[in-house]
Amino acid sequence: MSTASRPDPTADLATDLMPGQLLARGVCRHMASLGFVTVEELVVTRGLRVDVMALGPKGALWVIECKSSRSDFITDRKWQGYLEWCDRYFWAVDAAFPTDLLPEGTGLIMADAYDAEVLRMGEESRLAPARRKKMIQCFATHAARRLQALRDPGARIEM
Repeated sequence: MSTASRPDPTADLATDLMPGQLLARGVCRHMASLGFVTVEELVVTRGLRVDVMALGPKGALWVIECKSSRSDFITDRKWQGYLEWCDRYFWAVDAAFPTDLLPEGTGLIMADAYDAEVLRMGEESRLAPARRKKMIQCFATHAARRLQALRDPGARIEM
């Protein structure tokens, strides 16, 4: 196989990412430093795809929505639908974002492409055990499919 078709593992992918994806990358790095594992673009139910789902070392499930601009936030009409799928809900924004727009009771994470910081914890609303089990299974299935797709890019894997 020619090495020309292989991606350069040392390349910084940040140049290929959209602003929200750059925020998600920084958020995922920060979550890892807190002992969380993350998946991006997880479909929790039909019509609802979260930007970042984080699973904590004690089983906490956090949803983190990345907003790269005022208009990105204002056009988001689905965010309240995510609340029933997590223990805590957060917005991840950059330093230029007008944080006064963000609703009370939600968490706030300041992020860039390389790191993040939790500035405000979202209110806790613990998931029911059956919902938690479903979400952890969904998380694991999504992560396993992503890994398989990376290991075997030619395979037909349903995401």
